[in-house]
Amino acid sequence: MTAGVETAAPGRHRWPLGRIIAVAVALVGGVLIAAIALGSVAIGGLDNARGRVVNVLDPAALHGSQLYAALLNQETGLRGYLLSGQRPFLQPYTAGLGAERAQLRTLRPLVAGFPGARADLAAAVAQASRWRSAYAIPKIKQVSATGAPLPGGDVAAGKSEFDAVRAPLAAFQRAIAGRRAAAMAQLRDASDELEAIAIASALALLVVLAGLALSLRVTAIRPLARLAKDARQVADGDFEHQVEPGGPREVHALAADVDRIRRRILRELSTVRAANVALEARAHELERSNTELEQFAYVASHDLQEPLRKVASFCQLLQRRYIGQLDARADQYIEFAVDGAKRMQALIDDLLAFSRVGRLERDPVLVSCASALSQARVNLTAEIRGTKAVIETTELPAVRAEFSLLTSLFQNLIGNAIKFRSQQPPRVRVSATRQDETFWLLQVADNGIGVEPEYAERIFVIFQRLHSRSDYEGTGIGLAMCRKIVEHYGGRIWLDTTHEGGANFCFTLPAAPIDDEEPSR
Repeated sequence: MTAGVETAAPGRHRWPLGRIIAVAVALVGGVLIAAIALGSVAIGGLDNARGRVVNVLDPAALHGSQLYAALLNQETGLRGYLLSGQRPFLQPYTAGLGAERAQLRTLRPLVAGFPGARADLAAAVAQASRWRSAYAIPKIKQVSATGAPLPGGDVAAGKSEFDAVRAPLAAFQRAIAGRRAAAMAQLRDASDELEAIAIASALALLVVLAGLALSLRVTAIRPLARLAKDARQVADGDFEHQVEPGGPREVHALAADVDRIRRRILRELSTVRAANVALEARAHELERSNTELEQFAYVASHDLQEPLRKVASFCQLLQRRYIGQLDARADQYIEFAVDGAKRMQALIDDLLAFSRVGRLERDPVLVSCASALSQARVNLTAEIRGTKAVIETTELPAVRAEFSLLTSLFQNLIGNAIKFRSQQPPRVRVSATRQDETFWLLQVADNGIGVEPEYAERIFVIFQRLHSRSDYEGTGIGLAMCRKIVEHYGGRIWLDTTHEGGANFCFTLPAAPIDDEEPSR
């Protein structure tokens, strides 16, 4: 608990990854907002300058030119009328008056914000009014009254007087042109400013993004990559490699958790290694003890053969020579001695066979189950004939085993079926099916007295009997030997508790790797 607190404490001052991302988003957002604000101001100035040029100055210049044209039409129409005395020549003068009034109605609002241009326009209009009142209108009345044109000198004088109108009108046009030039300069400045703001904003955004990318790489990506590398190294089995916490708070906490897991695994691994060492020592001791027990059983049973054979021989000799010469009790005692010697001989033989299983390390070869079964039937010929037993078989495979042990396996199972028979003659069925690519499943089923399910495991323990010796002969080693043989080849043996009407023993033996390989027998 203390180690966990000490590991987590240094990461408290670190920013969490969410805050780093929030700050990054805020910086980018701030740059974008600043760029939008400056751009909006620049666009506003640009739009204002463009509106002044398009909506005010250009129309003012146009209508100023049209006003000048209207005044010129008045002067040329008046001059033509005065020189010819004909009324149709006065029409441009009349039309020019109407056009002048129309242009003035449009011009005056346009130049309201320009005092200089407004003053020049007023001066031009006043000068035109004086020209009409002082010269044009009196001369028109004069020609209309006399019907005769004026001399060329009077007309030339009138033209000179009209030139006084041109000066203020030209000044108005120059004022409008100056205003337009200033507005165009402002328009260009606003455009340049907008372009500069756009470039500066783009550069600032790039700088901020580059800084954020570098910052995220240093603060988040690089620590995550280092953590992933450390985690892979630990996952590959290097539990001594320490995981260094770093980066944002979440990554720091994750690294601390991974390192805590590493230390936990290391502690557990140390415990397991210590347990494995103890277990290995125990296994060696057990193996040594088993070896000694097997050697003891073999040597003891082998050494018992000779004195037991001598005891049995002399007991049988006493029985043959003195039977009927002693009293009935003596005959009974001799019978007990002979029977005990025989049972001891059978027990020693079975113990010898049991101890030999697996003692000779021979490589399994392909053995025909049918051949081993045939040999077992030959060994049990007397029992089969005496009980009229029937042995049925299906097609049996070749398995990897030893012929003698496989024969002993079938002989014990079939012998048990004959021994523990019911009232009917024994009927034994031996069958085989392929369990998988590795093992064959063989079954030896009979119609005997069967075994209760609660004794399904007990019957495979050495010296375990379910019946008294007076009911059924035997040493209690047969099924234990069957289990030892099957397990010696990597298989297993069990009693099928679902079988009815007798017993069904199932066991597995390793299959041949190549199906068409010839068995040894």
